[in-house]
Amino acid sequence: MGIQDIIENINKSVLKTDVPRMDIGDTVNVHCRIVEGDKERIQIFTGVLIARAGRGISEMITVRRVVEDTGVERIFPVNSPKIAQYEVVRRGQASRAKLYYLRDRAGKSRRIIDRRRKLKHVAGLKLAGQN
Repeated sequence: MGIQDIIENINKSVLKTDVPRMDIGDTVNVHCRIVEGDKERIQIFTGVLIARAGRGISEMITVRRVVEDTGVERIFPVNSPKIAQYEVVRRGQASRAKLYYLRDRAGKSRRIIDRRRKLKHVAGLKLAGQN
C-alpha cells in the first residue's frame, strides 16, 4: 500500500455522500452557511456550473451567474462543511468540459440549451423539487 492509497483512505471519511450528480452546464443552487457574529444563516447562490476541477477531497466547482449585467463567479469546494447542500435546478446540455466562453457572451447567446429532450442518459435522476 503506497502513500497515495493511505491518503485516499484518510480522505474517504471526510467526503460528502449527499452530493447530487452535477454536470457542466447545469443550473445549481448552492446553499452556503454564513456566520455573522454568533448567528448562522444559509444563503443560496444560484448559477450555471461552468467548471469542475480536482478530485476527491480537493474537488472544486465554479458557478457563474449574472446580476444586473455583471457576471459573478464563485468557486466552491465540493466537500466543504460551509456548504449545507447542493440542488440541481435544471439540466443543461454542454459539449465542452469548461464553459469559460460564457464570460464573453451577452443576451440570448448566454443561455445553455436544456437537456429535457435527451433525458435518456440521465434517466432515474431527480431534479430539485421532485419527490
